[in-house]
Formats: sequence, C-alpha cells, structure tokens
Amino acid sequence: MTPAPDYPRITEALRRSIASGEFAPGSTTPSEAALATRFGVARNTLSRALAELEQQGLITAVPGRGRIVCDPNVPASVARDVLVGYRRIVGELRAQIEGGTYSPRGRLPSEVALAKRYGVSRETVRHALAHLRLAGLVSVAQGKGWFVRRDEALICETSQDVPSSVSDEAD
Repeated sequence: MTPAPDYPRITEALRRSIASGEFAPGSTTPSEAALATRFGVARNTLSRALAELEQQGLITAVPGRGRIVCDPNVPASVARDVLVGYRRIVGELRAQIEGGTYSPRGRLPSEVALAKRYGVSRETVRHALAHLRLAGLVSVAQGKGWFVRRDEALICETSQDVPSSVSDEAD
C-alpha cells in the first residue's frame, strides 16, 4: 500500500496560514525552497500544493516577484494587473530618469497624473515611487511632489546599493 501524498496536507496548512493572516493579502509567500524545508518535502511536492492554492485563487504567481497572496475581495487577475502596473511604472520611470527625460532636480508628474497615465490607483503609484526612492533615484518634498535626485552619483540598481550615509534633505 502506498502512502497518501503530502501535498493535500501542505495545501491545507498553507490555506490556514493565509486565513489566519500569517501570509497577508498582497504579501509574497516564502520561497519554494523555504516552504519545502518547513514541511520536509521535495520541491515538486510543494509546487503541487502551491498550484492547488493558485487554482483556488488564494495565491497568484507573478514573474520576477514570486507568489502573491490574493486579497479575498479582489480577483487574482486584478491583483496580477496591479503588480504588472507597478513594475511597469518603476521600469519606465527608471528608464526615463536614467535616459535624461527627467533631469536631476526635475519634478516628476504628480501621483494623480501617473495613476491616470498607467491606469492604476494612487497607492500603486506611491509604491512604485517609494521603490525608486529606495533605489536612490527620486526624493519627495512634502506638499511639492516627487523629484529626480540631484546627485546622479547616487543612482543605483537596487536599494541595497544606496549608501547608508546619504540623507535625503527633501524628506
């Protein structure tokens, strides 16, 4: 007699983690490797459990981001569209800043204008701008808007590259 597969048990445990808020809507799930270790199974077993959760609409896979826990009040397709919009805003603004479309000290379009341009909420735009801020590309002046950083030497690929000694006087 062969033992029962592990993936249904794992699927149920992950479903409970989502329902309890351990994995909150909008957050990424731990990596497959981390979850495989947690449950003591092979990654292909874990992948099957994650596929079940995705079929049930509890998580959605977003390329380059991982698996995102879906908000039960928002369809998975809408959640995926928001993340794609966020990534598009970050990518396009980064390219425009690095390409000189927006010059150092230049003001970026308003959050409202960016939300309208990309067809997303202001909150999505704020998250994208915060990402660019962590990357050292932009700064914010309360009540005035978002600006390209004046010191081009601070521009970097990831937030880990931002020197900790750099302060953003516009904050």
